[in-house]
Amino acid sequence: MEGTQGCGCGCGMPSREQSIGIGRRPGRRPPSDGVPSTAVPPAGAPAPGRHRIAQATVPAGTFTMGDSSGDRNRADGEVPRHEVRLSGFEIDATTVTNADFTRFVDATGYRTEAETFGYSAVFHRAITAPEQDLMPPAAGTPWWRGVHGASWRRPGGAGSSLHGLEDHPVVHVSWNDARAYCDWAGRRLPTEAEWEYAARGGIEGAKYPWGDAEVDEGGWRANIWQGEFPHSNTLEDGHLTTAPVRSYQPNGYGLWQVVGNVWEWCEDRFHPATYRRPGQSGEVVDPAGPEDGEERVLRGGSYLCHLSYCNRYRNAARSRNTPDSSMGNAGFRTVALRPTDALSTEDS
Repeated sequence: MEGTQGCGCGCGMPSREQSIGIGRRPGRRPPSDGVPSTAVPPAGAPAPGRHRIAQATVPAGTFTMGDSSGDRNRADGEVPRHEVRLSGFEIDATTVTNADFTRFVDATGYRTEAETFGYSAVFHRAITAPEQDLMPPAAGTPWWRGVHGASWRRPGGAGSSLHGLEDHPVVHVSWNDARAYCDWAGRRLPTEAEWEYAARGGIEGAKYPWGDAEVDEGGWRANIWQGEFPHSNTLEDGHLTTAPVRSYQPNGYGLWQVVGNVWEWCEDRFHPATYRRPGQSGEVVDPAGPEDGEERVLRGGSYLCHLSYCNRYRNAARSRNTPDSSMGNAGFRTVALRPTDALSTEDS
């Protein structure tokens, strides 16, 4: 499947400006960093008790990063495979839930970029809003609609709520919003290398967190689309959109749903040639991604991935979006700070 691009199932997530059908609305630009100045403590500040998600311990080690399955997408830069050595770290066993994000907002009064802009991207079958709230279909991906009033609080639009979704992943959060949560919690986003290493769960070279068996082999192993995308979902796994974060089975390191369910923001800037750049040959130690690139990395695929043509619910698959973009199939998990993280913050 090498060469598959814009697979059409939701991987081509709309950016804030390019694909919603209209650009930014006058007067709705958020602060440059997306974070109200009084909402969060300085990055790296101690935050005991704020972050309550169970942790998975990932040991230090070396792994081969990149696609080994042949199902890569050429434009995403999943090759060449290369050796990466990582220090040990602690990562959230699940993505941040609606209940977790509610505590953050209640404590800080933070407003997400979707709330500030006044709209976010919603999959067409998940919209719960009056017609007047809908923007034109996203260019090239008509199953996405910009919906006025859609946000983490109202994931389908004005007619939706978080009732019954407390243990589902928070969505409609931008990279900037995820960073704001991290600053409040005294955490950080995982690097792309950390995310892939943790997702593999200690299985070297496997296509998926559980090995090489396909996602529907012997029962569904992840929350992806069943049926004919984008119009008919048979709901064989019981979920049209998100599933509770502790659905299915955790991987070898104890991480739940690293593929499917929701895309996960990573710290790194995205560049399709990252793996080919100088310094990537030989063993790379604790890589932090390229210094250039306007977009940020997303990993793991989502409930909109489909067996027939979306193959980005794999350990090595990469995607990206602009840091101010939000959509109904993207969330995040966090990583514990290292002492050097706090020191670098103080020095800056």
